[in-house]
Amino acid sequence: MKAPKIQMELKENIFARELFGEDFKWGVSTAAYQIEGGHDLHGKGPSVWDVFTAKSGTILNGHHGNTACDFYNTYLEDIAMMKELGIPNFRFSLSWPRIIPNGTGEVNQSGIEFYNKVIDACLANDIEPWVTVYHWDLPHELELRGGWADRDIISWFKEYVAVCAKAFGDRVKYWMVLNEPMVFTGAGYFMGVHAPGKKGLTNFLPAAHHAVLAMAEGGRVLRQLIPTAEIGTTFSCSYIEPYTTSRKDVVAARRADALMNRLFIEPILGLGYPEEDLPVVKKLKKYYQPGDTELMQFDFDFIGIQNYTREIVKHSIFVPYLNAVLVKAGNRRVPTTAMGWEVYPPAIYHMLKKYSDYAGMPKIYITENGAAFPDVAADGKVNDTERVHYLRSYLRQVLKAKSEGVNVQGYFVWTLLDNFEWAEGYHPRFGLVHVDFDTQRRIIKSSGYWYKAFLNG
Repeated sequence: MKAPKIQMELKENIFARELFGEDFKWGVSTAAYQIEGGHDLHGKGPSVWDVFTAKSGTILNGHHGNTACDFYNTYLEDIAMMKELGIPNFRFSLSWPRIIPNGTGEVNQSGIEFYNKVIDACLANDIEPWVTVYHWDLPHELELRGGWADRDIISWFKEYVAVCAKAFGDRVKYWMVLNEPMVFTGAGYFMGVHAPGKKGLTNFLPAAHHAVLAMAEGGRVLRQLIPTAEIGTTFSCSYIEPYTTSRKDVVAARRADALMNRLFIEPILGLGYPEEDLPVVKKLKKYYQPGDTELMQFDFDFIGIQNYTREIVKHSIFVPYLNAVLVKAGNRRVPTTAMGWEVYPPAIYHMLKKYSDYAGMPKIYITENGAAFPDVAADGKVNDTERVHYLRSYLRQVLKAKSEGVNVQGYFVWTLLDNFEWAEGYHPRFGLVHVDFDTQRRIIKSSGYWYKAFLNG
């Protein structure tokens, strides 16, 4: 459909799936630790999240993912529910310690069999499986050997990717290597609020560099073993704006943007790290080995971007290295989600435009977008009108970017099921489907029915 017609229909408040084109991909996204449970069943080894959540005070209300949504046992019903909702694509991640319990060495065939059953169930229901190789649940045994801060992680990861490719590559076409490296290195190896709970620049910098190298090497392993695969990787991103037009705030916003939105994608594209706008990353050179500049690059078939909000940034002398601080949405008196994130639909448009401006940028999928609200189940129903409005508003911005020539070719809602939301435990509910975590009862929310109507209308 031609862009002028799309623009006209947007202005006239007409909104339908067909405006995105017949080949546009629609789906939902999940992650293994957040939904599977079965944390110690059938040979699975402990992950860093199993260990981290067992420590007092690390997670809100002492929650953990030992059972989560029990997807390990309910996957058939949940996939059937996706079929009922008319969702054609399902993004899920593989648990490294379920497949290789110690991270390297002996493969757990029970883990392989589980994911084979999930993949086969998807295909039997005409749902395309999209596999994320790594979504944060590093085997604990590898963390004991240094985890992402140890350069050996690159070879450990390549071994794991090869096992996954050989086991599932005959049926899985779409692959994502890493999920949000900025988050698992920043929150896990600098701030210590995510597993494994490490802090400081001396942990973060090597972890970040090794994640970049592993991302590219993982892509090369998949390309070699599954030549016909569509290979991507995903990045978290937030639209950054300065608090004022003062030079200090503008520079602070530029630094925050370099850290949050540019640090991982630019080396993959062959641009190196954004040293000019974020001088502290010059310290990464300490962890370079000969050939790293070339090894950081890989021509992905697609890039997944994951946007939820925007951030307003101002200068601060109290934040080392960055000299910038976020101005909380709650203090700005703007609409927010249950996570305290601003509801700002143009953010996703701006990030699509920003990434599409890179030379050599491949096609883009929105691999996560969604919102947590204080959903309440009453009389077997959940009327989450705020989420419906959120999804519609953000999708309009995706369509706007597409109509202006951005090569965005898909959109995945985060998420199918209310789940374990990392440091926030089970408090924030992002799902299209409500989960009672005591009984594991599922209730499709109004947003789930809206998505069904949108996809099948």
